[in-house]
Amino acid sequence: QVQLVESGGGLVQAGGSLRLSCTASGRNFVNYAMAWFRQAPGKELEFVASISCKGSEIVYTNSVKGRFTISRENAKKSVYLQMSSLKPEDTAVYYCAADQIVPDYRSASQYTYWGPGTQVTVSS
Repeated sequence: QVQLVESGGGLVQAGGSLRLSCTASGRNFVNYAMAWFRQAPGKELEFVASISCKGSEIVYTNSVKGRFTISRENAKKSVYLQMSSLKPEDTAVYYCAADQIVPDYRSASQYTYWGPGTQVTVSS
């Protein structure tokens, strides 16, 4: 089993940057694919980015391509989301997710383990 905790959220002006971190506890972190999802007020949970176990396969949703970068450090049991050129529409609670077998990286239902989330607010 894996427990996940996100950090790094906060309030930032449009055009600014934030770096989210997700740290896992438990064994065999290297065996887990990781992803970031977000949920804005009144909206459904949305896929943001995913990274495979060894970081060789990365997927982004179109709206964040070129602005967000996902990465991981297996030795630190951590995954990161570097967010740049932030827009007000990026405002949401951001969740880290993990699972060992993920046929469809974009699907929230594929992930068993979730963090509690961290709030990101982008002011205009």
